[in-house]
Amino acid sequence: MLDRHARGLFTRLFTPAARALLRRGVSPDAVTVVGTLGVSLGALGLFPGGHLFWGVMVITAFVFSDVLDGVMARFAGTSGRWGAFLDSTLDRVQDAAIFLGLAWWAFGAGGHPEIGVLATVCLSLGMLVSYARAKAEALGFTANTGIAERAERLVATLVAAGLVGLGLPVLVLTAVLALLAVASLVTVVQRVVTVLRQSRRLG
Repeated sequence: MLDRHARGLFTRLFTPAARALLRRGVSPDAVTVVGTLGVSLGALGLFPGGHLFWGVMVITAFVFSDVLDGVMARFAGTSGRWGAFLDSTLDRVQDAAIFLGLAWWAFGAGGHPEIGVLATVCLSLGMLVSYARAKAEALGFTANTGIAERAERLVATLVAAGLVGLGLPVLVLTAVLALLAVASLVTVVQRVVTVLRQSRRLG
């Protein structure tokens, strides 16, 4: 999740593109879907063959659709629960593609099963982080706390994968994924504790 200042910057940067796409009849939902397809193809099409750097480049190019579709929705006046639901759901698809692509490479051509295990653990815990917040909000609580939000997890993973693709030791990616796994677990615990405290205050 981008902070307020970063989101404001990207909104200004993507405003011309958003207006141009809307004038051509492109919907925010279409941009969301295309962005997800691009990220998934980059991760599952390039990572398994060991093309980590180019996979990261393709993913990065498409991941900004997550900002672009939001800008378009605000200009079109179509921001609402459906868009939020679709965006959140497809975010999970993107996460799965990225970590599964890394695991596929690690267990196969990469020959680093420890990375495959860590990528799988990060994917599982990342999904649990998101589920904890969604379930809390569905029950009327708030659980937007934690040290490992989605944006931080993805940026760290993609930067590490890209650097390894450029020739840095594989240990870099191993260390980053291990730290992310721990941070994700801590975030789950933080969210559980946060909801527990809220529920106790309510009696």
